[in-house]
Amino acid sequence: MLTAIDPTTGRVVAEMEPAGPEQVDAVLQAAQDAWGAWRDLGIERRAEVLAAVGAHLREHTDELAPLMTEEMGKPITEAHGEVAKAALCFEHYAAHAARYLADDVLASDATRSYVQYLPLGTVLGVLPWNAPFWLAARFAAPALMAGNTCVMKHDPHVPGCGQAIADALAAAGVPAGVFTNLPLETAAVEGVIRDPRVQAVSFTGSARGGSAVASVAASEIKPVVLELGGSDPCLVLADADLDAAAEVITLSRIINAGQSCIAAKRIIVEAPVYDQLVEKLQRRLEKLVVGDPRDPGTQVGPIARADLRENLHRQVTETVEAGARLLLGGTMPPGEGFFYPVTLLADVTGSMTACREETFGPVMAVMKADDADHALAIANDSEYGLAASVWSTPERGEAMASRIAAGQVAVNGIVKTDPRLPSGGIKRSGYGRELGPHGIHEFVNAQQVWVGPKQE
Repeated sequence: MLTAIDPTTGRVVAEMEPAGPEQVDAVLQAAQDAWGAWRDLGIERRAEVLAAVGAHLREHTDELAPLMTEEMGKPITEAHGEVAKAALCFEHYAAHAARYLADDVLASDATRSYVQYLPLGTVLGVLPWNAPFWLAARFAAPALMAGNTCVMKHDPHVPGCGQAIADALAAAGVPAGVFTNLPLETAAVEGVIRDPRVQAVSFTGSARGGSAVASVAASEIKPVVLELGGSDPCLVLADADLDAAAEVITLSRIINAGQSCIAAKRIIVEAPVYDQLVEKLQRRLEKLVVGDPRDPGTQVGPIARADLRENLHRQVTETVEAGARLLLGGTMPPGEGFFYPVTLLADVTGSMTACREETFGPVMAVMKADDADHALAIANDSEYGLAASVWSTPERGEAMASRIAAGQVAVNGIVKTDPRLPSGGIKRSGYGRELGPHGIHEFVNAQQVWVGPKQE
């Protein structure tokens, strides 16, 4: 049974029977049957459909956003923003996919030679719970515009969101079979990946889950894109604007109650400004409002599940026991729901749990670096490599970016995903790219065409 629990109260709010073998077969067959007509519809007509999806999401935000608040605890103001961002993703690819997929003409001994980008077939998207609508759009918009069909296996803890996403696309005019929600228990995913009707896989989630998906896909010789966890460093150098840095770092760390792969997690501060920045961060963190995510005044909602909160508290406890200073939070609150206080850990070192593991919650770990080179060494001392940020002069920040082992770097700004720019990681943060022109090229056949006669 797929069960949604309201993390504000801890009570079950929805249950859904997972798909059995017959439903799985029907969904995959429908996706395969729909592919030819969707491919042949042409990119201009597909763009019209996806633009309509964006418009539909915007028109129905008030109905869709509360589903995230109920099933995974996203504050309602953030939930509204997420629906808008999902709409923007569909609109962006509707407007720009034709340019992204234009033929590349390459000179050779042919009369004419070029590369054209053709759809593969059905792409399976395996998605997590922490941004249900945005991650669905990020997976589906480029794949659909390229002419593929999509089957979405959403997280079992957000079944209502998964069905609502599929219903929204259908209501906006996406033909039957082109995009389908497949409510599955995790154990059944391997069989779907192995099904010959699935041509490629997009996975967002933990490194452990990504490893399992990649292994299965590789054994079937199917392409896969992995967007996995992160322990993202934020480097604050002595010449940074500390007030601006503190504002953005605070926001980055507490969006979605800190449950974001690309949130700043390790704040690495050059020694001369360390104490100043810690003080500025503490002042901002202690003012944040933790509470009912349905209240527009709430800035930090609950952790999505009880087991996730327990693991987060373990990470904090182990880090404090190892010698970190606990300046805020760090105690398990009484009462219903899965709330966790905004927590600030100072004097954290690289051997401590909060640095060695990804912390998925409103927990900020601050580390001291002797100088810029030391800060860089600390930043790269991680098995992850998703995203990073640098606060310094623009010139110095850009110079450091190429030395940081991460898939994306923000200089004097917040790390975020943007439909216009590619996003993805290295090391245990995954491989492949989503979004931007790079993302739409992940699930296409880059077909070389040589047209004779041969030229001397």
